Amino acid sequence: MTQFDYLLQSLYTYPPGIEIKLNQISNMLTRDKKKKIQIGLKKASTLLSKVMGMVEKDYYCIEVMQQNLAVIGLLRSAHEALMANHLNTCFRSAMASRNERKKKQMTEEILKVTNLYNK
Repeated sequence: MTQFDYLLQSLYTYPPGIEIKLNQISNMLTRDKKKKIQIGLKKASTLLSKVMGMVEKDYYCIEVMQQNLAVIGLLRSAHEALMANHLNTCFRSAMASRNERKKKQMTEEILKVTNLYNK
């Protein structure tokens, strides 16, 4: 598994009992949004590899930390774009439905992901 695959897998981790395939998620994103998110994740993956190399080569700590923060920033941007899309598509659809169980489930998912994001 590549670093990029690992990053994608970690972004698409759902609570037990909820299975959502990556191609289903892709269908919910517009082509432009999907492309932008993919570019950001690929940049993060490339930069993360460089940061790991910097650590191996004993670069100055501050330089490594600055690049590490850049990786985190790219991942946060991708997360925020995914969250915005989810709120405007899946979440909005669930809230418009009459299915109270689905509404509760979606709300719990948002709270869980938001709590993880804020850690």
